[in-house]
Amino acid sequence: MKCIRKGIRGKTLIAVALAGMTAFSMTACSKKQASGTAAGGKSQLARITVEVFDRGTDGGKSDPTKNNWTDWIQQKVLEDENIEVTFVRVSRWEEIAALNNLMAAGNPPDVCLTYSAELVGNFRDLGGLYDMSPHIDTLLVDLKQFLGPDLAIPGRDFIQRNQDPTTGQVFSIPAKRMNTAQRNIFIRKDWLDKLGLPLPTTKEEFYNALAAFKEQDPGGVGKNRVIPFSMTTDVVWTGGNIIIPFMDPNISPKELWINTVIDRPFLVPGYKEGVRFLNKMYNDGLIDRDFPLYKSEEEMTNLLKSGMIGSICHNWDQIYRESAALLSDLQKNVPGADMVPVDCIESSDRITHKSAYDMAGLNYFIPASCKNPEAALRYINWLARFENYHFLQVGPESIVHDIVDGIPKIKNGEGLWIQNSAQNIDYTIIMNGLDLGDPDLTARALANAYPWPADVIANAYTISMRNAKPGPIIPVTLSAAGPVTQTLVDKGNSLLIGAVTTSPGNFDKVWDEGIADWLASGAEAVRQERTEKYFQP
Repeated sequence: MKCIRKGIRGKTLIAVALAGMTAFSMTACSKKQASGTAAGGKSQLARITVEVFDRGTDGGKSDPTKNNWTDWIQQKVLEDENIEVTFVRVSRWEEIAALNNLMAAGNPPDVCLTYSAELVGNFRDLGGLYDMSPHIDTLLVDLKQFLGPDLAIPGRDFIQRNQDPTTGQVFSIPAKRMNTAQRNIFIRKDWLDKLGLPLPTTKEEFYNALAAFKEQDPGGVGKNRVIPFSMTTDVVWTGGNIIIPFMDPNISPKELWINTVIDRPFLVPGYKEGVRFLNKMYNDGLIDRDFPLYKSEEEMTNLLKSGMIGSICHNWDQIYRESAALLSDLQKNVPGADMVPVDCIESSDRITHKSAYDMAGLNYFIPASCKNPEAALRYINWLARFENYHFLQVGPESIVHDIVDGIPKIKNGEGLWIQNSAQNIDYTIIMNGLDLGDPDLTARALANAYPWPADVIANAYTISMRNAKPGPIIPVTLSAAGPVTQTLVDKGNSLLIGAVTTSPGNFDKVWDEGIADWLASGAEAVRQERTEKYFQP
């Protein structure tokens, strides 16, 4: 991802724009709130804009701002709340740069979303966000009830997860993850079977299997074309389950929290060795030579669907998602092909440690530029009502789901009914994952939500969650990362790509110099702030 406005200049542009936006909105918003309801109690017509992620149209995806789902939302929220909604697309893959530019220009959507807590912190510190705390028990009643208590911070409601402990202000609210599984490593089982190899259970067996793919070409794609393992430029994610197990399994929660900067544990002891292992794989010809060119997933997924890739690391259920259609398209193109998850990269204690999500996911917020924050809040609360998010998740019967044993079984809708993201999470921004209002029904439906046997999905989930845990949650307000988030993301990506692709003899030099530059570019200031503010919950 590239950001047009970086460093001091970018921060200044955003600060100037937000200062003006804040001064205007303090009066404009209060007037809007005072006049939001007409005589007789019926809300006046309000108009808001809402961000939606654009994931491209590959695989039959629809225009995220104009399809049957957006039409349904617009019609029903108009009927229920007298609110007209216009959706604004933001690239999922360049969301930080895009939101920076929108905020700097003074015209962001009225309801924004991002996976970067640091970005939200920067906008907050620059005075660019609307404080939602006064409305939690009035306009956000349904949302508060849906989110429930915060299991990571006893005594606090989840809606207050991002609350400033000093002022009590709430400038953003996290989506609730319905399951916390993160990633899996997937491997071509049919290739293993042709070679007489078992599913790998250690990193040595995994490495040897990839080497066999390269040398023996079990898929018959051509020895110069076979790709044992592929990634994208987002090595943190698409190499994560290989790197993370190399981290010190005995590290204290304090040291782990302090040394994890913008969700990147580069500074945690052992992480470097995980990258070194990827460097060995690359230099031995086991990793796609062209991965540094893959800024999005399209190139990698097209190669996988064509049958050329032997293994990837991705979302725990990525190959089974019909929105991605990885396994289904692979099997259409290569009859008999199969891909399965494996649990094989063990740590120094011989345990296959992995990362799991915290129950807090994406963050949504209302910029200070919003001319009608009351309407924006009412829209967010509207999403928390079961009848609304339920339809967005399962859609109309026989078109997007069938009822099997009394439970919705999601199928891939066609045309304007296709779900561009799993369970339409790009529209149900208050949550990530399926919720049927009953934990037992939801658990049964989770396995039913794919066009694959339930035991296949259950196995993938079990493998992803085995020995997996989220990082520690420390409820403090952090600011240092906000202004340098994009810089650290960009430099972090470049660091990892350079370290993976350099010669083995040059690895330490590339890594150490890259880390020194990363620290000097803001990571050290972030780590220092985390050191000063850490406390034992």
